[in-house]
Amino acid sequence: MRLLSWNVQWCRGVDGVVDPARIARTARALCDPDVLCLQEVAANFPALAGSHGEDQFAALAAEFPHYSASAAWGVDVPDDASGRRRFGNLILSRFPVGRVLRHTLPWPPDPGSPSMPRVALEAEIHAPWGSVRVTTTHLEYYSGGQRAAQMERLRALHAEACAQASAAPSAREDGGPFQHRPRPRSAILTGDFNLTAGDPLHHRLRAPHGDAAPPLHDAWQLLHGATPHPPSFRLYDGSYAGTPYCCDFVFVSEDLAPRLRTLRIDSRCQASDHQPVVAEFSA
Repeated sequence: MRLLSWNVQWCRGVDGVVDPARIARTARALCDPDVLCLQEVAANFPALAGSHGEDQFAALAAEFPHYSASAAWGVDVPDDASGRRRFGNLILSRFPVGRVLRHTLPWPPDPGSPSMPRVALEAEIHAPWGSVRVTTTHLEYYSGGQRAAQMERLRALHAEACAQASAAPSAREDGGPFQHRPRPRSAILTGDFNLTAGDPLHHRLRAPHGDAAPPLHDAWQLLHGATPHPPSFRLYDGSYAGTPYCCDFVFVSEDLAPRLRTLRIDSRCQASDHQPVVAEFSA
């Protein structure tokens, strides 16, 4: 299974051009992904630089017509002229998709810090080896307090899913909404976490849970040990000051570590202000 995680910056390249079709072409050229986890997808936001208010959720789904599309948006606000404005995450899967969950992440007040609501989008992917929870998210950039609260929620969601996977099934097998549909213990968590690998929150996400939930591991570190992560942000976009660094990660549950074959960050791509992250798993 080839998985691509990418903050696409509302499909805006370093050249300032917004082009969902270019995002799709680039993704296919990078690895012909089976699963795409995309962050910063927009719909009806003409105020975003270079955008004409296009529905990028629909446009990207149309570029992958044989994939299942699952979307979630943290920002969902009215526009009197043309419906709703939305900004969030998208998962596209060539493999069948089971249950989809949309988790609102904490958004505690932080006066003086610009921020927006954030979500984690979870889709059960029926991979060649079995079912796996694939979750993609985009944590707060400006507020460290909000980012820390959001990280704790991600840990809690993983523990919750593992507990549900171990619970005895209910008697409901009638095809209705109460029918037992366990969430898989196997997990892949991707996204733009807006922190570095040296941040205490990176360690916190990987910390043991003290219960039946297997810990999550940074896929890069599993394969490359102490070798520093290649930068995934600030390589080409001059509007951000500072040294390039990595803030885009793929985390996997312990059981998937033996299946992990490669993890790479493409350093050449300029179709967004972030670099695409590609992970490959064996069947």
